[in-house]
Amino acid sequence: MIKIYYPTVFLIITALYIALRIVLALKNKKIILKREAQMLLVYICLIVLSRFTLFPFSRVNGEIQPLVLDMENLFPPRVNFIPLVYLFDYPSIGEILLNVIGNTAMFVPLGIVWPSVFKKPNTHVKVMLAGFGVSLTIEVLQLPFFDRVSDIDDLILNTLGFFLGYLIYLGYKKKKARR
Repeated sequence: MIKIYYPTVFLIITALYIALRIVLALKNKKIILKREAQMLLVYICLIVLSRFTLFPFSRVNGEIQPLVLDMENLFPPRVNFIPLVYLFDYPSIGEILLNVIGNTAMFVPLGIVWPSVFKKPNTHVKVMLAGFGVSLTIEVLQLPFFDRVSDIDDLILNTLGFFLGYLIYLGYKKKKARR
């Protein structure tokens, strides 16, 4: 059994981010502060998403519980490919709303930041695919952990949240252009 702790993941993502930014700065032989600030926002969004999508939501003694990789419970992975089957399978309406709103809302910030940083996803379809890709990556990363479930509903809600963030970005951009 292997336990993966959030601080370890945080340090690995941070080290990779810093190394990548240094390599790119050396390659380009310059640092653009506006670009670095934008990339820092993407990094922050990904760190927060990794916390809430990969690690158990509950805490014990105030600590985030680790991911547990248990080879005996590796197969079969817990996956739901059928939309809406388990979306409302919670004991209370509050938990249903937390699941639906939470899975949507946590991707809104990334949907706002992403198109301002990366200019290639400049159509609605490309933005939807980018949001889908980020969410799919998270769902795939959850596969080996028996206490996590990869769910099509999460994929749909996360992509919707990303797209809502994109619409907020477009609204801001349109309003700014009118001034």
